[in-house]
Amino acid sequence: MQAAWAAAKRTAVPGPAEIKLLDEGTLRLTADEVFIPAAEANGIMHAYGNATSASRFGLVVSRRDKALWLIDVKWIKEGYVRDGDAKDWQPDAMLDTLRHGTEADNADRIARGIPAMDITGWVQPPAYDSKTHRLIWSLASRDRGAPAGAPQTINYNTYALGRDGYFSLDLITDDKDIGADKVVAQRLLGSLAYDPGKRYEDFNNSTDKVAAYGLAALVGVVAVKKLGLLAVAGAFLLKAWKLGMVAIAGIGAAIRRFFRRKGSGEGES
Repeated sequence: MQAAWAAAKRTAVPGPAEIKLLDEGTLRLTADEVFIPAAEANGIMHAYGNATSASRFGLVVSRRDKALWLIDVKWIKEGYVRDGDAKDWQPDAMLDTLRHGTEADNADRIARGIPAMDITGWVQPPAYDSKTHRLIWSLASRDRGAPAGAPQTINYNTYALGRDGYFSLDLITDDKDIGADKVVAQRLLGSLAYDPGKRYEDFNNSTDKVAAYGLAALVGVVAVKKLGLLAVAGAFLLKAWKLGMVAIAGIGAAIRRFFRRKGSGEGES
């Protein structure tokens, strides 16, 4: 883990900064945030026993010692996602679909040494803004058999639709901190801007690729596929808790100091 974070330090971009999102747009960071590029981001996830991803663009983490959230930024270039089905959403039915998909995948989790997972309900039912083409939804989950008072993993999923696909910014945190941490995710989502020609409204029906699914699938069929991230979150946080909060605070403080030195131009230790 320390080696992965040390590698991240060498390429990390401390805020305030504007991160170029391929040839699609930009993402603005505040002074409290740090961006870790794809290769090093995958290294961090792997170090924590989680899956790497070809679609992972990077990670955003906090420079504050007590902020333990993480935002996984991905670019999914599968074409223009039609949003007309948003008006027909039925959150209860969507929740049933997600629970069913999670249950079907629990055997694989167990085989990978990850506890079976139960979806406990919505943190935020699906909400889509047709003017900005932004989608937010969030689930709470718990490792099966965990004590009643154990922290619940929260994935706060946000999406920005574009002409060629969409960016997903997935906040990983727990139920204790979601109230404060979701504000960070909402701000980052709002700061993501597509370049002219790449915006959702720039879609050309005669020339552009259309995704094989609509918007509802990002909370349904496609979401079930990405529920592995919920398992990733569970594994990520579980390892942190097992190490003990004192140890995690020490690791976190060291990483934040790395980023602060880089941001201030001081030499490496």
